[in-house]
Amino acid sequence: MRAPPSDTVTTMRIATWNVNSIRARLDRVLTWLTETGTEVLAMQETKCTDEQFPHLAFEELGYEVAHHGLSQWNGVAIASRVGLDDVETTFPGQPTWAEPPAVEARAIGATCHGVRLWSVYVPNGRTLADPHYAYKLDWLAALRGAAAAWLQAEPEAPIALAGDWNVAPLDSDVWDIDLFEGATHVSVPERAAFSAFADAGYREVSREHLPQAYTYWDYQRLRFPRNEGMRIDFMWASPVLADRVTGAAIDRNQRKGKRPSDHVPVVVQVQQ
Repeated sequence: MRAPPSDTVTTMRIATWNVNSIRARLDRVLTWLTETGTEVLAMQETKCTDEQFPHLAFEELGYEVAHHGLSQWNGVAIASRVGLDDVETTFPGQPTWAEPPAVEARAIGATCHGVRLWSVYVPNGRTLADPHYAYKLDWLAALRGAAAAWLQAEPEAPIALAGDWNVAPLDSDVWDIDLFEGATHVSVPERAAFSAFADAGYREVSREHLPQAYTYWDYQRLRFPRNEGMRIDFMWASPVLADRVTGAAIDRNQRKGKRPSDHVPVVVQVQQ
């Protein structure tokens, strides 16, 4: 499949999907791209090194891929059939984790048909008392600082921050808020760190066009059949880009069938 010339693209679909291991989910991802024709896909939790990533399979469909993976954990990627330029694998001030301290493979940025897209996999946090929780808050604050600086430097830049944020900003973003009392994802500091992107000038465009829907269902306890889900996958857009978004969708069907990811694709449609 050949990619269409970039100057003929009038509407671009940008999706984000935590694939929970690209090697385990490759056939599903490729089939979904083929069936939907999505131009750009930000992926998280690829769980492989750069050498292990199946570049050729994407290239055969007409997609260029930039991947950042250091081990069997984390890993982020961007696949695009409308151009892929100026790849970066960290953002300014990105915090470190572990011993010895290292920057994890949790962010990758690239320019796709004029849109500066970041695929982000925000740390989970684990528990409110775990050092990983402080790391999560530091990580979000650093990304917010970098994102604000990008807008200050170029207010008209079309920027998207897409991925698995591991934050449920509203009580309605979890199936039973009472069950989350004292847990991560819904704590006041996490929600404040998430909403700080609005203070930096960004708009969360998936909720603007689709107010209520889940994006994640745990594999355990029949969470999906019972629709006991969470909304933790989002896309923040700069003002110029947000004004060009004409719609959004969450592909719930991708949680069905054989060996699905526990997340589903979130797609926004951008007018060029």
